[in-house]
Formats: sequence, structure tokens, C-alpha cells
Amino acid sequence: MQVTVHPSILTGKIQAPASKSSMQRACAASLLSAGDTIIQNSGHSNDDKAALGVIKVLGAKIETLEDGSIKITGNGVNPAGREVNCGESGLGIRMFAPIVSLSEERIVIHGEGSLLSRPMDFFDEILPQLGVKIESNHGRLPLTIKGPLQPANIEIDGSMSSQFLTGLLMAYAATGVRDVTIKVKNLKSKPYVDLTLKVMRDFGLNVPENRGYKEFYFQGSSNSRPSATLGTDFGTKRPSTALRTYTVEGDWSGAAFLLVAGAIAGDITVKGLDIHSTQADKSILQALANAKVKMIVDENEIQIKSGGLKAFHFDATDCPDLFPPLVALAAFCEGTTIIIGASRLTHKESNRGQALQEEFGKMGVQIELKDDRMLINGNKKLLAATVHSHHDHRIAMACAIAALKANGEMIIEEAQAIDKSYPDFFEHLKFLGARVSEQHSTLNAG
Repeated sequence: MQVTVHPSILTGKIQAPASKSSMQRACAASLLSAGDTIIQNSGHSNDDKAALGVIKVLGAKIETLEDGSIKITGNGVNPAGREVNCGESGLGIRMFAPIVSLSEERIVIHGEGSLLSRPMDFFDEILPQLGVKIESNHGRLPLTIKGPLQPANIEIDGSMSSQFLTGLLMAYAATGVRDVTIKVKNLKSKPYVDLTLKVMRDFGLNVPENRGYKEFYFQGSSNSRPSATLGTDFGTKRPSTALRTYTVEGDWSGAAFLLVAGAIAGDITVKGLDIHSTQADKSILQALANAKVKMIVDENEIQIKSGGLKAFHFDATDCPDLFPPLVALAAFCEGTTIIIGASRLTHKESNRGQALQEEFGKMGVQIELKDDRMLINGNKKLLAATVHSHHDHRIAMACAIAALKANGEMIIEEAQAIDKSYPDFFEHLKFLGARVSEQHSTLNAG
């Protein structure tokens, strides 16, 4: 899909999209928690759909209700099939691999797109220590896994991502394990671990003691029970719980693009964001404040206005997904902006550091990558250009919001990449007054 974005002025109120971080964790927790769960404000991004597909294969029953919410009936990992597909979701593969390992069945985990080239060596290293047999494609997908996972005291490296820890925490909790510790060194994205622990708590799973993000201790007790049937190795079935309801949070990652769009091109209000959220990307508020953006933050909505923007300094080590919207913001700031954490951009849907450098370079914005720092030299007059998403949803959205104040129309190629996390993004921009046109490719008969 090719999208053309024209210079525009934004106005109005918009609801933030549903958080795929919250949605995918809720899917996993619903599978592992016996009984029925109603998921409200459910997302419909490609990553969300992939998570629902995985838990269905692993034994969950899924029903879409008339009001759009989703009912999930979980009873632990009881596979109905032998293959799952995590789509292009990095969280999906890292979270679900340990959960798949709870099964005694031999199950193949597939992925798509950029996920096929992402390193998965940590599975080969850690899962065998837990009694899991695993075969990978030289550290890449597909993975073939055969459990059951046997919890043990282990140490993992969290420098690349906290997502594998999320999967281990949920898998350990599902077994009803006692007196076992997961040690973590160099943990990044700690707020996402907080989100995982919160979801586990909301679903009644066995939540470990967090010892300064360096150890996670499952204390347990003599009457601990697993969350659901996981085979004879994991004790007896827990009786079904009463119907639970879980509301997916508004997505700070997606909303960051809307907030930056307002700072660049309008006076808008974004609703549906929890200012007390544990989502890492909530720190977009601090970055906006650092850039002297005019905003009013209330409990239920954030009002933001365009105006004089100043270069800022921001550490995005724990929230690397904020780099794309922050680059778009920095492009219109007077001076040189410095963002820390650039080393975490290599293994995303694209090599994001290089992709941002290349595409914003076409707009006349100079970006330098120096070790762990990204330096963006602001240029208030962005050049109209034809840019490419690099098949990365956040690159596509960053280019789109930058286009709102370019000196002409911006063409974004392969813009369908947004479907991964925020399929309504361009429609939301239109709702706020942006002039956006879409051209879908067609196959020639012949």
C-alpha cells in the first residue's frame, strides 16, 4: 500500500488505540488461568491476532461477543494442534515459547517477516536447562519445542529484551513452582516487566517477589496449585474461577505518534490513556516536556498544542519504541536533540537506527549515530519526499507525522506495515483533519 500525506493542521479528540503489550499478555494469562475471561477494549492489530491464534492452538476457546469484547476460556496448555505462528511479533515469540514448553507435545513455532531474521539463541541456551528439547534453524525460526518445562534456578541475560523473562515468569507461575529463583543480569525495559507482573496479579497467577529486578523469587507455599491442568508433572487441576473481566489499556506506544503529531501540527486531545500505567512508553510525556511542548495532562485525557519546540535530551534505553516518534519530534526542534539507547534499535522490524537515518535524510534531516547515542539536527522546513517503511510499522508512522509539516506531499511506500500494531492509524489521522490518501497495489491479470 502506498500512502500520500499532505501538509495538514490537526484538531479534535481521538481515542488511543488498544495496547498490544497489554492485549498479548492478557491472552497468555487467559490461557493459563482456568475459567472464563472477558477481554474488553481488545486490540485487532496483526500482533493481537497472532496472539489469539497461538492461544487457540494451545487449547483456549475464543468467542467474539456482540459488544466487540472477546471471551476466552482457558484451562492451561492443552494443544489442539502441533504448530503455532507468532506472525511478526517479537513479544509473541519470546513470551509464548516458554509457555509452549509447558506441553509434553512436540510443537513447531513459526514466524513471519522480519521475525525470521531475528536472533533466537537464548532459547537454545536456556530452555534445555529447564528440561525442554529444542531445535532451531541455527538460532533462527522455526523452533521445534518439546517439554514439559521443569522450573529450576537459572540466570538469564536481559540486555536484548525483557520479553523472554515475561514468558518464563508466566510459565513458571503456571506450574505452581515453589522456592525457585530466576536471576537476571543487565535487564532492559523494566517497565514492561512491571506490566507483566501486574497482568499476572490481575489474573490471579502466582506472582514472584521482585528483588530489585535482579532476582524473581517464587516463594509459593505448601498449598500452592498451578493455574490450570498442565499434565501430571504439575499437580492437579484448579477449579474454574468465576468470570473475570480484563480491560486492555490504551496504548502509549501508538498514542506517542498522536501526541507528537499534535505537537507538530495541531491542537488535539488524546483520550483513553492511563497516566498511572506501567507501560514504558508512558515516558513520552517526559520527552515532550523536555521539548517544551504545550500540554495539559488529566486523568482521562491529554491535550497537546503545536508551538515553539526546543531540542531535548532523552534516555530511551527502557523505551526504544519511542525513537521513531521522537525523531519526528526532534526534526522540528530548534537545535540538536540527543536520544540515548540507540544500540537497542538493531533487531527490530528493521534496523531502526539506520532506517530512521535514511528516510529522514530524504527529508533533509541529518541524523548521526554515535555508539549508544542518536543525534538529530532539527530542521523546521522538512522536504517533501518519497520514503519507505522498511516494512516497519513505526517507521511508517514516524514518516507520516513528519509529513504533516513538510513543504509538500509525502509518499510512504509499503505503508501497510502499520497493521502490525496500529491498523487504524491513517484513519485516525484523517479523523483529526489530516489529508491522507491511500493507494492499494493490485495484481495485473495475465
